[in-house]
Parts: sequence; C-alpha cells; structure tokens
Amino acid sequence: MQDEAFFGLNRYHVALAVVGIVIILARWLPRLISKREPAAAPLMILFGAGVAVWLPDLATLPDPRETPLPWELVSELTVIVALFGSGMRLDELRPWTRWGPTFRMLGIAMPLTILAVALLGVGVEGMTVAGAILLGAVLAPTDPVLAADVQVGPPQEGEEHPVRFTLTTEAALNDGLAFPFVYLGLIIAAEGLNPGGWALDWLWRDVAYRIVVGTAMGWIGGKVLGYVLFRLPRDAALAETGSGVIALAGILLCYGSTELIEGYGFISVAVLGLTLRRVEQDHHFHRRLHDFSESIEHALTAGLLVALGTVLPLLFRDLTWTHVGIAAVMLLVIRPLSGWLALSGTGMGRRDRAIVAVYGVRGIGSIYYLCYAGSHMEFIDEDSLWSLVALVILASTFLHGFSVGWAMERSSEGPAGQGT
Repeated sequence: MQDEAFFGLNRYHVALAVVGIVIILARWLPRLISKREPAAAPLMILFGAGVAVWLPDLATLPDPRETPLPWELVSELTVIVALFGSGMRLDELRPWTRWGPTFRMLGIAMPLTILAVALLGVGVEGMTVAGAILLGAVLAPTDPVLAADVQVGPPQEGEEHPVRFTLTTEAALNDGLAFPFVYLGLIIAAEGLNPGGWALDWLWRDVAYRIVVGTAMGWIGGKVLGYVLFRLPRDAALAETGSGVIALAGILLCYGSTELIEGYGFISVAVLGLTLRRVEQDHHFHRRLHDFSESIEHALTAGLLVALGTVLPLLFRDLTWTHVGIAAVMLLVIRPLSGWLALSGTGMGRRDRAIVAVYGVRGIGSIYYLCYAGSHMEFIDEDSLWSLVALVILASTFLHGFSVGWAMERSSEGPAGQGT
C-alpha cells in the first residue's frame, strides 16, 4: 500500500527505527560535553522537529488541535504515573513546618501566575477571557514529569533538601489544583462572564468537592493498597513477590475510581503515593514500586516529547513575536517573581528561594490540559494557545534542563552554596 511505503520501506518500521535513534542520541550526546545527568528533553523535541522537517512523509501524527484525544490519553497516563512517583519519593513528611514553602507556592504563587498570564493573554495577545484563563491554568503548574532533576531522590535515599522537597511536593499537588481554573475557562467559554449563574456551582463542585474527594480517595487507596501489599495474607504478602506492576495497577484503580465519582484524579494519585509510602516505610518493596513506575514514566515521556517535536512545525505556523514575548515574560518574570514573593518570610535562604522560584518546569501537564480543554470545547484562541504553550514547553526544557545542574550545585545542598 502506498501509505505504508517510505522509499520502498515499511513506513511504520522506519518510524520505529527513527524514534529509537532520536531517543538514544538525545540521551547520549549531552554526555560528550558534561558529566551531569543529560538534559535530554529539549533534544528529543528538537530532534523530533528535525524528523518532521527533513522527512515530512514519515511524520504523520495527528494534529493535537484537530485530534486531541490520543494526545490527551497518553499525556494523562504519563502525568498520573509521574504524580504517583513524586509522592513515593518522599521519605519523611514531618515536621509539618517543612510544608510551609509548598503551601505558599500552591496558595500564592500559582494563583498569581494564573492571574498574571491571563492578564497578559487578554491585554497583549487579545485573547478572550476564557482563553486567557485557560492559558494561565495550563502554564501555571510545575510539571511532575520534566522536573525530576530538581526533585528528591528515590525512596530510602534521603535526598530531601528543602529546595528539592518543596519542588517535589509542589509538582505532586499543583497539577490537580490547576484543574478548577481549567474548568473556569471552560465555564466562561460556555456561559459567559456573568458569574451569577455559575460561580457558586464552580466553587462548590470544581473547587471544594473535587479537591476533597481526590484527597480522600488517594488516602483510602493508599491505605487499602498498603494493606493488600504488605499485610494480607501475612505469610504470602504481595510485596514479597517483587513484582512492581502492582504500582501501575494501583495507580489506574485509584485514578479511575476517583474520576468516576468526579474527584480530581491527579490529586488522588499523588496522595496515593504519599500515603502508600507511609505503610511499612522501610520495606525494600517501595523502591521497586518507585523504579517500576519511573521506568514507565520515562518511556512514555520520551515518546511524547519526540511526538511533540514532530508536530512542532505545524504548531509554530501561528507563532508570532508577541508569543515569544509572552513566553519570555512568563518564564523569566512571572513565575520567578510570584515564587519569590510567595516564599518571603519562610526563612529559606536567598539562593534556595531563587531556585524554587525559577525552576517551575512546564511540560507534559500543559499538553494534557490543553488537549482536555480542546476535546471538550472549541476555543476561538485555540491556535494561539497551542503555539504559545508549545513555545513555552520548548523554552522551559532548554532553560531549566541545561541550567538545573549548575543551579543545584549552588544551592545550600551543593558544595558552593551557602543558602544565603
């Protein structure tokens, strides 16, 4: 068949080979110039874009603006696995005072970021209010997938410096907490700006109910899964089988059941990881669960980033210099400034405070939210949204990916940092 041929070769097999080459090169090339963990994410996107430009007949992935569902499903699975892993990494949750910076980033920095980005969208780009709110909600959360380099280490390694703890817990929780603002954008797009008809319903259902249910389901799921894994039956517990696949099964069960009763599944799987990690805390099986889920996360992320790269030329057709300016202000001004303000008075050293404020990586979560919105409603600003979000993801992976090792070495946990 003609649509299966590529220079006389099977198109599908050629595509598989090219994806493999791209991922290997992206992981290998940075090691030629640095001994740090390679910043592979931006290279995967760029190499994917290169494939689309040089081999246009090979790159046939659907446009996420026209066919968002496959992108939504893959990015959703990637994010929920990453959120569970973020929760599993934390060895110690106490003292509770260590959560102060996290709550400030969630309760102050994220709303400030959403507001500032929305104002930029309306005032500079000329977006509708609904589109601008959606843009703020899409770009506000720190991505749990691409922020791994600034998070704490795997279970039982004890790498829980305050900077890493704050960024890990922020990434674990703010994806779910951005969802009310996504719904707010959808509601305004459907019903208009008059809040009299929808404000109470939004506050009750999309803010209060769904957050509480997501939290409760994650806690219950963690307790039940921990009991099944470690204590039932006592003489043949699942934890002794060594199979990490139970992690994926637990994630899917918790996420799916939470969504069925209209809670926030993103919150539930993060709380699932946090809660499960408290059961038999020193058991070696926690490391196996984490490593298994992390392997799935890395595989899905690599494929999704290469795929994003292949559609980047399409998405950038609508790119303007205004988009470039908004992206720069978002990454270099809005997020750092809102984070810096939120962390004032926490006692965190200036270097550490600056790192937490700056390193809010944008990535897979943004893809999911935009696909989710696109599959539920037609937005006037959809092309602008995709161009801008794709640019922010690309710029964020470069800015944060190539500087994170240098920054962490200068935090108070590094040899050069003093935390002042």
